[in-house]
Amino acid sequence: MTVMNTEALFQPVQLGQLSLNNRIVMPPMTRSRASQPGNVANDMMAAYYAQRASAGLIVAEGTQISPMGQGYAWTPGIYTPEQIMGWKKVTDAVHEQGGAIFAQLWHVGRVTHPDNIGGEQPISSSALKAENVKVFIDNGTDAPGFVDVVEPRAMTKADIQIVIDQYRQAAVNAMEAGFDGIELHAANGYLINQFIDSEANNRTDEYGGSIENRLRFLGEVVAAMTDAIGADRVGVRLAPFTSLNGTVDATPVETYTAAAALLDSLNVVYVHIAEVDWMMHRIHRWHLNTLCVKPTKVC
Repeated sequence: MTVMNTEALFQPVQLGQLSLNNRIVMPPMTRSRASQPGNVANDMMAAYYAQRASAGLIVAEGTQISPMGQGYAWTPGIYTPEQIMGWKKVTDAVHEQGGAIFAQLWHVGRVTHPDNIGGEQPISSSALKAENVKVFIDNGTDAPGFVDVVEPRAMTKADIQIVIDQYRQAAVNAMEAGFDGIELHAANGYLINQFIDSEANNRTDEYGGSIENRLRFLGEVVAAMTDAIGADRVGVRLAPFTSLNGTVDATPVETYTAAAALLDSLNVVYVHIAEVDWMMHRIHRWHLNTLCVKPTKVC
């Protein structure tokens, strides 16, 4: 029987300029507990994260950067003063317990329903519906109402610039809220993943077609955020082999090796790889050292 040596797991580690008490990272998990109206982080969320502050780093739940970025009922935002103050309660509570916490910033793109985004049509890289995907809405009861997603509209170049600016501002807001850094959610079929993966992107402009073009939006978002708050405070989550929420890439090894090289050139502080079979959608094994150009956590 092989006995795993876990001693190193509990040793301090340096992440950019941030000193972590140990090498255990709590990954982001959607809780849908934000106060309404306004999708504001609250005292219950502060208690929840403070209870977990013994981890070396907490990555908080997916947090939308704008009203259009929300995919599910009751998820928190970080684009209003009230939301920033709500998150300040959370970060203060974690820091009081000696912990460190990053915000995970997301825009879900097409993985939503008009009821979650003020009646608007969702946006995506292309006008392609995510097939067999459901999200939950607030249907006026304590239980979530599951509904099919709808066909999105393809983003214009003006839309793309607006969203880049929203990501940049969300990173600034996260610093104001007391977070130690941010993680960009570029995985699991959400907006940035909808540009990266070939089966979700049929654009014919500079944001579609080749791998370089499909990674352009990712690079521009990361560059905007690192310019705003520093590369040593920006991590990125990728999911190379997932088919979650309808995104599939025809050449994932080539695509995500290029993504890793791009992120390396942008000096992000870490890359977070979603374990390839974590949802049992596709079972692949890939040597992670193909991708690990920066400190990497696998969840």
